[in-house]
Amino acid sequence: MSANPRLTDWHGRRTWIVGASSGIGLAVAEALHARGAQVIVSARQATRLAEWAALAPRRSALPLDVTQRADVEQAAARLWADGPLDLVLHAAAHYQPQRATALDLDELLRHQRINVEGALHVVAAVVPRLLTQRSGHLSLIASVAGWRGLPQALAYGPTKAALLHLAEILHLELRPHGIGVSVINPGFVATPLTARNTFRMPALISPQQAAHHILRGWARGAFDIHFPKRFTLLLRLLRCLPYPMYFALVRRLTGG
Repeated sequence: MSANPRLTDWHGRRTWIVGASSGIGLAVAEALHARGAQVIVSARQATRLAEWAALAPRRSALPLDVTQRADVEQAAARLWADGPLDLVLHAAAHYQPQRATALDLDELLRHQRINVEGALHVVAAVVPRLLTQRSGHLSLIASVAGWRGLPQALAYGPTKAALLHLAEILHLELRPHGIGVSVINPGFVATPLTARNTFRMPALISPQQAAHHILRGWARGAFDIHFPKRFTLLLRLLRCLPYPMYFALVRRLTGG
């Protein structure tokens, strides 16, 4: 039994990708457009979005900064004025590696503003409208970094753990109203954000491969869409370990 309605036919569906100037968000926008969807992309980079939208029909750009609550609300109002949306994907994110031994409060708070508050601005703008139309799907990109604490993820990991918790509650409370909710937990994906890492990233995949996994998850009606499995299933096992074993193993594997 699937957790959500299966999304398989994208022809003519209206989709809004928030955080689509690069990386996973842009790859998903490309994949949905190739399958016949009408795709609206949002991010701060207005020129980049406009250039992408001008390349083909059924594409449009709506620049915004997710940290600006009023801008997100106005964007949602503008989109819903043209009709219901079938999918909203929140992909906007900020990432900077950080250790507790080099704590930077400004950077910690920046992660919170973009990754958590930005997501809440989107959720607050779209959920009442999805409830009114009694259909649609809301998807949040979190990360396996939110499953358990990892070295160098002091700023990023807690924000993704918050999104996972948020998605679980949204699913419990919105699914009875006909609204699908999913959370996407990628492993390492080659994006401008992960390019900041100085360590070897196991099972690294491309944004296009990530988009393939995401659309396949939506087609299955999955709630938790995680990939690549050869990496994420191992991390799933780590979630089950008691803390003494977990801490010892992670220190051994990462030198953290």
